[in-house]
Amino acid sequence: MTLTEASDALARGDITSEALTATALDRLEQTGKPLNAVIALNRENALEQARDCDKARARGDRCGVLHGIPLAHKDLFYRAGRVSTYGSAIREGFVPSVTATALTRLDNAGALDIATLALSEFAFSPTGFNRRFGSGRNPWNSKHIAGGSSSGSAIATAGRMVFGALGTDTGGSIRHPAAACGVVGLKPTLGRVSRFGVGPLSASLDCVGPIARTARDCARLLSVIAGQDAADPSASLADVPDYEATLDGNLTGLRIAVPRAFHDAPLIAEVAQKLEASIEVLRARGAQIIDCPAPDLGPANALGQAVMAVEAAAVHRPWLAERRDDYAEVVRSRIEPGLFLSATQYMNALRARRQVLQDYMNVVFAQADLVHLPMFASAVPTIAQTTEGPPEIIAASLSALTAFTRSLNFLGLPAISVPAGFTENGLPAAFQLAGRPFAEATLLHAADAYQMDTDWHRKLPPV
Repeated sequence: MTLTEASDALARGDITSEALTATALDRLEQTGKPLNAVIALNRENALEQARDCDKARARGDRCGVLHGIPLAHKDLFYRAGRVSTYGSAIREGFVPSVTATALTRLDNAGALDIATLALSEFAFSPTGFNRRFGSGRNPWNSKHIAGGSSSGSAIATAGRMVFGALGTDTGGSIRHPAAACGVVGLKPTLGRVSRFGVGPLSASLDCVGPIARTARDCARLLSVIAGQDAADPSASLADVPDYEATLDGNLTGLRIAVPRAFHDAPLIAEVAQKLEASIEVLRARGAQIIDCPAPDLGPANALGQAVMAVEAAAVHRPWLAERRDDYAEVVRSRIEPGLFLSATQYMNALRARRQVLQDYMNVVFAQADLVHLPMFASAVPTIAQTTEGPPEIIAASLSALTAFTRSLNFLGLPAISVPAGFTENGLPAAFQLAGRPFAEATLLHAADAYQMDTDWHRKLPPV
């Protein structure tokens, strides 16, 4: 079942939260751990909470929209009194005194938090690489990357271990693993979801969002976690719409821009074919497809990289001074350059954001509501292809994974990754939709309509 299907089944009394939670815990133990998706299970407390949910429903208590649904989340969402490792040796014993606002809102909606899920070390890898806890392994083929940095969130969702999970996205870290594992990943507008109680990487780029099997599931999760937060001054004050209300499958009048140049040289043929097929499904649902020039992603990618390097270096400077050797070299080598960029360079990058965003909007959204983009230029690679060989080859491979995602973080725009089939190596393919600021409802509307006419989200991985 998907998240919303499970919620409906619970409401009808077809199944109990205790049964769902026990199954989820077993699958996390038996399947999640071998795939390096799990940091820690919360078994006894989760089962006790599930039984309490069943009793509350039996009494006729008023229940939240996620009542009794077992979820698990990336291990950088703080819960007071529980260890939060951030996927690192350095934070392995860190116990926060606060709980993330996003987790509190899920609690209030009745969801169960049954485990902490793996991630790239300090959320700093698009592949799911982690030297300390083991790199994430793709549930479709364990020799391949799961994507990162929210690797465990995508593995656990795709592997039918939980019904959904929260992740964070600084350069694609929700969308990468969602695409690689064949599930839906939503990066909201910068500030749409509070980041209070979430381990930081880059304050100007970090976003919190859901990973789930379907766009409808993501809509329900986003409706719960989005909104202003007195504990996070950067959280938007904009009203939160009912994201499920418009999921009717009718895309008549929706204009989707397609930068065809991105479908040419950068993409291998089978990936380009999957993208074209997804466009035709959206067209058949009533969307108007508009060819547009390809926006120049270079300035946004370069400026975003500079901002991330400086802000990450500011977070990590004390640990780099005290425990430099506890970092994986590939992680440390991405953080340390930020120590040498000047305040002037950093401020110039931030100042340039408005103009770069305006240029992007002028090219892509002049006559369209959404833009259709690739996720990856090639098939999902093996772990060996992203860790072995000359450093310059590995660096190029990692850069290719983020080519179509990093710019959207710098611009603060929302985007969603949607499953679109499989490549010849048996790994999932995906496309990406991006929108104007706070266009999450439109993104979810389009993605849900696409999933009404496709069944990629129904496919089961070998696990």
